[in-house]
Amino acid sequence: MKQFQYTVTDPVGIHARPAGLLVKAAKALDSTITVVKGDGKSAVAVKLMALMGLGIKQGDTVTVTVEGGNEDANAAAMEQFFKDNL
Repeated sequence: MKQFQYTVTDPVGIHARPAGLLVKAAKALDSTITVVKGDGKSAVAVKLMALMGLGIKQGDTVTVTVEGGNEDANAAAMEQFFKDNL
């Protein structure tokens, strides 16, 4: 299991467009990606409505967990995705 933390910089947080991009990116990987908000709520990254339901806003720090598959490569890919899109 690999983890990293990321503080969301997108002015609107994780809303429909970036959540959709995150779902698409997570589905392309052979790992289970879980996003955990600071208050303990979590969502699997391939579930669009669950991600949006977390209510992640600009400035919130999330913990992203990558389990199974090629964890090293997939964690690096997810971390880059967050930096580029969120």
